Amino acid sequence: MASMGFCASIPSSQKSFTRNLVNPSSSPIPCFGISNEISSKSSFVHHGFSLISCGFQSKSIKTTAVVYARAATEKSIYDFSVKDIDGKDVSLSKFKGKTLLVVNVASRCGLTTSNYTELSRIYEKYKTQGLEILAFPCNQFGFQEPGSNTEIKQFACTRFRAEFPIFDKVDVNGPFTAPVYQFLKSSAGGFLGDLIKWNFEKFLVDKNGKVVERYPPTTSPFQIEKDIQKLLAA
Repeated sequence: MASMGFCASIPSSQKSFTRNLVNPSSSPIPCFGISNEISSKSSFVHHGFSLISCGFQSKSIKTTAVVYARAATEKSIYDFSVKDIDGKDVSLSKFKGKTLLVVNVASRCGLTTSNYTELSRIYEKYKTQGLEILAFPCNQFGFQEPGSNTEIKQFACTRFRAEFPIFDKVDVNGPFTAPVYQFLKSSAGGFLGDLIKWNFEKFLVDKNGKVVERYPPTTSPFQIEKDIQKLLAA
């Protein structure tokens, strides 16, 4: 069993946010695009869509972003705390010395069955050797994780018998991005942290809490197995 069991009952709770994005340009009509076809321009992402400011750029914003990215990479994943799926605070320092695979999950995605199945098998095979899989539900891509924590937990536990830790639902892009994902993207991404493209994007973290590799959503967990083995043996 994982160090953080999550198959107990959960008090139902859901977050509700009202998010208004104001177009900073003089034009009353913003430009929209799908998140996995993001432009290299500055953009904000909300529920899988990007709001690209048409021709609007700020030197101060660029400078701040670069400074932040540099500061973030000086940290390790152990510097962050998150909430688990039961709403309890968890310091990620509890995973010191372990190899981590961090993934944003969803219950209604075309990639769900294959990823959850393979993640569960990989975890079962390597958990005693020091592997932890940290799953973060996210509803920003096609609204494919709409359920409550209770529903997400029941889905993963009963259908896929997932034993690895699953955490509170988070944003991985946009102005409400969880701090741990700001760190992950800044450690293994381009300018402004390189947006998460879709469900099941993966980050491999070494025993020192540093990101060593990033994989697109279409990379299956089985394809990462050799990289996991190398880090476990290091």
